[in-house]
Amino acid sequence: MNEQALKQALINLPDDAIEQIVGNVLMLPFFEALGFMTTEIYPQYKTGTGKGKSCNTVDYALRHNKDNSETFLKNPSNPHILVEIKKRNCNLTEGTPQYKETVDQLNGYLLSPNCKTVQWGIICNGSHIQLFRKHGKVIHPATLCLQITPDNVCDIAKKIKQKIDNTLKALTVAIYNSKGGVGKTTTTVNLAAALTLEGKKVLVVDFDPNQRDLTNTFNFKHKKEALSKLLEDKTGTISIKDVIISYAVNFRSPAKTFSFDVIPCDEGLYDISEVQLKQVLKVIRLRQVLDRVKFYYDYILIDSPPNWRFFSQSAVFASEVVLIPTKPNNIFSLENAAITIKRYIREIQEFKKDGSPIALPIFWNGENIPEAQQKTAYAAINNIIKESEKNPDKPFDLSPYFYPRMEKPTTDVTPGRIFEVPSHAHISNAAFSRIPAVYQYKIAREYYLKLAQEYFLQ
Repeated sequence: MNEQALKQALINLPDDAIEQIVGNVLMLPFFEALGFMTTEIYPQYKTGTGKGKSCNTVDYALRHNKDNSETFLKNPSNPHILVEIKKRNCNLTEGTPQYKETVDQLNGYLLSPNCKTVQWGIICNGSHIQLFRKHGKVIHPATLCLQITPDNVCDIAKKIKQKIDNTLKALTVAIYNSKGGVGKTTTTVNLAAALTLEGKKVLVVDFDPNQRDLTNTFNFKHKKEALSKLLEDKTGTISIKDVIISYAVNFRSPAKTFSFDVIPCDEGLYDISEVQLKQVLKVIRLRQVLDRVKFYYDYILIDSPPNWRFFSQSAVFASEVVLIPTKPNNIFSLENAAITIKRYIREIQEFKKDGSPIALPIFWNGENIPEAQQKTAYAAINNIIKESEKNPDKPFDLSPYFYPRMEKPTTDVTPGRIFEVPSHAHISNAAFSRIPAVYQYKIAREYYLKLAQEYFLQ
């Protein structure tokens, strides 16, 4: 990296620089600092969506050349990074309308037909820059929106380059709602099974030591070492492989095996007070353990307890995204989902300081209710959203998390706006056979494949 050239580029950037000037003066040296040559940078990349040049063209796409004979500039296919540039006086301070509009624009590009291979997105206006990670359909911040100065621009470039060059394969998902009885364990197990049907490698973690429903459902017995010992081991003498159990189901016709790995919960974590836990472990410990295997799995799913204490905090801290099951006939599950999004997740974001985790939109889990009752649930949700927006201390717009398919909720919302996994006897009864319902019943398989496609698979 030519640090002096990058610093000088930022110093030379006019305060009123338009997008083209920001790109030419600052971003081209910045791309060089990220390790990209001129032949690996394609300007005005067509993403394959929208109408007109301004709708479907991102400012830059980047990809390292496969060989010298086929440069990305000449053959702009399978991009790795998309970059959206704004003029310097566009306010990209996090939380502003212009910031939100720019992030939404980048997300649209990242999910476009010509961008399925993209794993990273960047927004920049010459004063602020932010890196986003794309994993399937999930897009989440990989850094905060950082202010750029001549003193820190080289360090920021190094930080972004390190993240891009060391992409972790797995997306870690906490399945969480502080209200119990919303089907977190059922969701975790069957989502894992559905993802394996799509060829994904999945690790499931039972991190609910007081109930251990996932561990008990499959009658898992810990191996030579247990999760509690692994978490306590600060010297690295215990291998995580000694804790992981492989769960597999063999099918005769057609002959095929589907499997996912599990870290069961053991009694060593049961009934320990919060004070004792914090004396022995840190909230970051679960993430440190799971980081060891993030290059091996596509997804890591954490079954979390229904409270906001050490184990649930650790699960959310370890995750990039939080999937929140709710019940349409239980106002408390909806209210607790709102609290999780507004308070608990933001608390972890402030602690981690990298923009993660983010909440995925809620979904209705395992209840078949009549249309009239659904309308009652929608009315309750609208009230929760309005109360949150009117909060004089911390107004918060919950509508994207409850109504991701519409611009703005109204009092007469019709059913179908929230994704739903309907109730079915086979799903609840599958626990008795110790086999995920997805592996046994076509209708369960269809439900959870739709869930996987709705939230995770592009």
